[in-house]
Amino acid sequence: MKNSRRSFLRNSIAGSMAAVALPGVTINADAQPKPRIKLSISSYSYWHFKETKFPIEKVIDEAAKLGVEGVDILHMQMEGEYNRYIQELKRRAYLNGIAFTCLSIHQGFVFADKEERQKNIDKTKHCIELAAKMGIPCLRLNSGRWNTIKSFDDLMKNRGIEPILPGYTEDDGFKWCIDCIQQCLPAAEEHGVLLALENHWGLCSTPEGMLRIKKAIDSPWLGLLMDTGNFLENPYSKLEMIAPSTSFVQAKTYYGGGEWYALDLDYKRIVSILNKVNYQGYISLEYEGKEDAATAVPKSIGMLRKALS
Repeated sequence: MKNSRRSFLRNSIAGSMAAVALPGVTINADAQPKPRIKLSISSYSYWHFKETKFPIEKVIDEAAKLGVEGVDILHMQMEGEYNRYIQELKRRAYLNGIAFTCLSIHQGFVFADKEERQKNIDKTKHCIELAAKMGIPCLRLNSGRWNTIKSFDDLMKNRGIEPILPGYTEDDGFKWCIDCIQQCLPAAEEHGVLLALENHWGLCSTPEGMLRIKKAIDSPWLGLLMDTGNFLENPYSKLEMIAPSTSFVQAKTYYGGGEWYALDLDYKRIVSILNKVNYQGYISLEYEGKEDAATAVPKSIGMLRKALS
């Protein structure tokens, strides 16, 4: 019996070695895996800051119906932060085979007032803890903007460009933002939540601005969030610049015309940009058109699937 067992083990090991070490076959241990981008849906796709919030529970259900892998949750869209609600969302997502891919928050660090900056640091740290509690591995971060144009509608009419606060310089804004993010990084590392800085107006309206912050901090816990619709002119060359540092992607579509503007984006080209840098994460649909989401979101997912194929 013992001899039989020894023979079985010896033959099994030999067979395994033969399978690995085939003559004429070279195994490259440094070979990069084939890109395997997965799809997610931003809860914002169903809301657009209208008077009545679209429940996150329904977003999870719709994502499951469409067969996507994840949901990107807009913090402002949540019913609250109380424990029962959070645990119910987690249970519902798990039973539907849905991962929570990102928590998108609204904050900013471009404030001359140190107390205002501290409020936003505290909010960011709180949301890092919230993301960890919800099992969300990524937090959308904004640089912030000067707020010299108060209305977001007016900012969009001005193509996202606003004057610098009188008495200050762009360098001041970058210093504030970099310092604030650095203060948030220990919490991100402690809770295992990656910070992803989005091209969301303000200092991050340009790839140069985004990369200036990223290079100044140079932490594995800070990546970039590529919003495909937030570079209004010459988007592809700009997306190429931030692609190597991209940790999460939000993909804009505008069926029925955009809420503020619309871009005619070539997603095959965008996927090619991501593939060139071996991006392995999620593309999260962020539908921002005027057509009803009930029809526009499925169309958008179908288009993204086609681009990925």
